[in-house]
Amino acid sequence: MAKVRISSVIEAPIEKVWERIRDFNGLPSWHPRMVESEIEDGKKATDIGAVRKFKVASGAIIREQLLAFSDGEYLTTYSIIEHPAPITNHTATLKLERITDGDRTYAVWTSEFDAPPEKADELAKGMGDNVFQGGFDALKSLFSGK
Repeated sequence: MAKVRISSVIEAPIEKVWERIRDFNGLPSWHPRMVESEIEDGKKATDIGAVRKFKVASGAIIREQLLAFSDGEYLTTYSIIEHPAPITNHTATLKLERITDGDRTYAVWTSEFDAPPEKADELAKGMGDNVFQGGFDALKSLFSGK
């Protein structure tokens, strides 16, 4: 099983960061690699079981299902259910924690998935660098005003 763990410090209060990322359908509003998103079957973005279908900048279509969501714990967990890469048994969690020194936010994005052994490291690196760190970099830029 491939594992990814990326963490970052965002120079903004946790409430502001969470407000920006909590919408399961809102990736295109803050992540530069995601260009379109919709929730299928008329569900709300906070409904456990909701499926988001989104397009990435490369044109690939990905479908993910919301498994857990908590405003109180500042976390969302989801699973990839359709992806052009050979990924199965995927689970990911994006969680925020309050840093009281300077009212900043510690963000951690983790994932586990199965993939063919010859592809696992490459897929994990791409997910970590492009999706997770790319998202954190975009949030840091957004909140720094740059």
